[in-house]
Amino acid sequence: MQYQAEIPYGAYWSTPFARWQGSFSHLHSIQFAAHVAKVELAARAIDASTFDYGALGFSVPQKHSFYGLPWLAAMAGIPQIGGPTLMQACATGVRVLFTAAQEIQAGLASCALAVTCDRTSNGPHLYYPDPKGPGGTGSHEDWVVENFGCDPLGGHAMLQTAENVAARHGIGTAEQHELVLRRESQYREALADGSAFLKRFMTLPFQVPDAKFRKIAATLEGDEGIASSTPAGLASLKPVNVGGTVTYGGQTHPADGNAALIVTNQDKARELARDPNIAIRLLGFGQARVELAYMPEATVPAAVRALQQAGKTMSQVDAVKTHNPFAVNDIYFSRQTGFSLAAMNNFGCSLVWGHPQAPMGTRSIMELIEELAMRGGGIGLFSGCAAGDTAMAVVLEVVDRR
Repeated sequence: MQYQAEIPYGAYWSTPFARWQGSFSHLHSIQFAAHVAKVELAARAIDASTFDYGALGFSVPQKHSFYGLPWLAAMAGIPQIGGPTLMQACATGVRVLFTAAQEIQAGLASCALAVTCDRTSNGPHLYYPDPKGPGGTGSHEDWVVENFGCDPLGGHAMLQTAENVAARHGIGTAEQHELVLRRESQYREALADGSAFLKRFMTLPFQVPDAKFRKIAATLEGDEGIASSTPAGLASLKPVNVGGTVTYGGQTHPADGNAALIVTNQDKARELARDPNIAIRLLGFGQARVELAYMPEATVPAAVRALQQAGKTMSQVDAVKTHNPFAVNDIYFSRQTGFSLAAMNNFGCSLVWGHPQAPMGTRSIMELIEELAMRGGGIGLFSGCAAGDTAMAVVLEVVDRR
């Protein structure tokens, strides 16, 4: 299948991702995403009147997030558009893209702004009243920390899902650490020549605003909180769980940031593209859920379904990006699909640059597009797991229109 919707080449952006409690921790994620969108649209000379739809995705609520996309759009200088506010944990990026593509496909919109943002730092502490509780006392939760640590269906932490997959498929600590070193090496390629790859979709140096978005509070040269592992350093780490295989070195870290892309019809895609000769076509989407507490396995059936809708096979895929909160994810994916483990996730991935949840998939899709553009085109696949033992995937194609 080929969707009528396209992503204009270069009509997308991502902030750097900043470590947990780092340089973005003082910023309201929705206001920050609106601020960045306004700046990036102006830099591309894309007029606000271009848009007639929007979609916003996040996974960590912020104050006034009830008003969602309409609020963000107005702050970004696009007050005429409406649209949904979506939440699908770490699959939110693909879900927002799919929602925008559906709107174009149905003829209900001609140009959509798809925005994803999250701040895992300073997550909300929520109180739920219970008038029938002892003395009227309710319950409470730390939105970020408690949900990382406990799936309410099984009572297990997300880390346990990686351990379950590692045990089932014989994935040891040494193999995970070897992959971490490979992924960090691939990311360093994105930093070459003054971060030339990152600058294809990221404004660097990045000016961090203050909480009122009036002054520049700091400047980032790139992603913040990146580990620099060594074989000896990784070998010195013990698994987090007694008897397990996953160390702190074999998993990602929480982060903050936002990302956005434009989804439109073919004619407007030519008009808005940085290079109108490059087309980015959406071919297929897939969603899957696997058995309880085996989350990393979900990326494979999601990818299979996206490929089926696209009418493609894994052998036709030129580049693969994944959301890999654990090194276990990629090892399992490669074994099951046959795609080279070393060739996946060129130029970076969430295992390295962090896990701000909603924008993670959006940024991965941009990196996939740019990798394919550098290759002269081809078929790309992104697949990423999400809470609830689920995953979403997308297949796209970068081609020369001429």
